[in-house]
Amino acid sequence: MDTDERSVRASPYAAGTGESIRETACSFTSPSWLVFPIFHAMIIGVPKEIKSQEHRVAMLPAAAAQLAKRGHRVLVETGAGLGVGVPDEAYQQAGVEIIPDHAGVFAAAEMIVKVKEPMPEEYPLLRRGQILFTYLHLAASLPLTEALAASGATCIAYETVDVKGRLPLLEPMSEIAGRMSIIVGAYFLEKHKGGKGVLLGGVPGVLPGKVVVIGGGTSGVNAARMATGLGADVTILEVDLERMRFLDITMSTAHTLFSSEASLTELLPGVDLLIGAVLVPGSKAPKLVTREMLRMMNPGSVVVDIAIDQGGCVETSRPTTHDDPVFVEEGIIHYCVANMPGAYARTATQALANVTCRYVETLAEHSLADAVKRQPELLSGINVLDGKITCRAVAEAHGMPYSPPSF
Repeated sequence: MDTDERSVRASPYAAGTGESIRETACSFTSPSWLVFPIFHAMIIGVPKEIKSQEHRVAMLPAAAAQLAKRGHRVLVETGAGLGVGVPDEAYQQAGVEIIPDHAGVFAAAEMIVKVKEPMPEEYPLLRRGQILFTYLHLAASLPLTEALAASGATCIAYETVDVKGRLPLLEPMSEIAGRMSIIVGAYFLEKHKGGKGVLLGGVPGVLPGKVVVIGGGTSGVNAARMATGLGADVTILEVDLERMRFLDITMSTAHTLFSSEASLTELLPGVDLLIGAVLVPGSKAPKLVTREMLRMMNPGSVVVDIAIDQGGCVETSRPTTHDDPVFVEEGIIHYCVANMPGAYARTATQALANVTCRYVETLAEHSLADAVKRQPELLSGINVLDGKITCRAVAEAHGMPYSPPSF
């Protein structure tokens, strides 16, 4: 998910750019209800997510209605919104066409808007000239990277859209994953779930549980906020000194410590809950906790690896699902669900729709080159174009040739 152990340094409380959706799509400010002529009417497809226990949907009726008013065709697969409590009828009232089959959405649409990366059965459904706009996390999956390159589709990743060091399309999910990490970590610390039986907040006369958060970015800060709110003893490991000063001022009840192997080695024997919240945008997460280091923790302790989408920052981590979320290695409970925000599908969908809709509108109304001119941050989101890997971090992760995006 997100925290920025190395490169992204921005306040997790930063607001958006201040531009309205309509201001972004047009060259002048105007009332949001006014419908303008568009340069191109696009067919936009919203398929139902088929990843295990993924209930989010990429577009809500309000955003779909705006696109429909502007002359675009929006196709939504039957039942795509049921996981967040939105029936097909709500989409139909917004001017959306309901498509009964999964493949039909891909076949008809010029742009596919999703939440999660395509599953293997979806690879053959993508085609040259089609735009795919979704979370991709390509550095963690060579097969997916190769499949998208072979498809010829233009693949734009939410998680690498960069606005002056911020990742605005990733931040909402990082906030949810960070807050959720403490909830699930506290749950699996319960004795009947195999944990140590430690209550994070403690009680009068009993010391609180110890939580260590690796990374002081968006998800790390949100994890720390939740943990301090429960009364836990919280330490945040970070490498950016300015970031640590910010954390020290805004989170006075948490401790900050410069992140190093020595620091981790010193802390691990007393840790009850370890949160891995590290992000190098577009790249695989660095393995900061080795198996040998994990053995220093007491049995029944819990690791929540938020970075698992990017390969995980703990050597022993491997992706799990909401159906079977944990496993035990070296006596330590690992929670490594690759789509953590999907557990809170309604909140996550609303948060995601808030930040993606203006980009969807821009991509729908302009050629890719013009869309990038209007919103330059989209350039950093392009991971695959015309069969080439156009994200340097992804290319380096897989030892593949890198080609700068060109239109």
